[in-house]
Amino acid sequence: MKSFASIVAFFLVICSSIAGQIPDSVKFKSLQPYYFHLTYLKEDPALIIDVREFFEYRGSRLRDAVNIPAFSNLEFSADTINKECALFLYCTTDYRSIRAARYFYDKGFRKLYSLKGGIVA
Repeated sequence: MKSFASIVAFFLVICSSIAGQIPDSVKFKSLQPYYFHLTYLKEDPALIIDVREFFEYRGSRLRDAVNIPAFSNLEFSADTINKECALFLYCTTDYRSIRAARYFYDKGFRKLYSLKGGIVA
């Protein structure tokens, strides 16, 4: 009986901590390649952003992608993109796209998606 009471108490603590979370606590969604593409097709308006450097972008890229290097031009681009637009971010392995997604979230964007594993995936 004591173990049942402790399990119930544990369950109540977990549920109360989950209920107190803010809906925006998840800043972006990291999607597998198939779901990344599928979600891009469903969203309107949407923009695919390649956050790699220009020399990487020239080599291989996703169709319709715009190149905005993560380390140099994010500040300028965040001011020119409509905040209602869904942003689909990718890089080589997803490190830079996750950083860019956090940056765009701090600038007020809420529809943010990162390609899990990057273009390598």
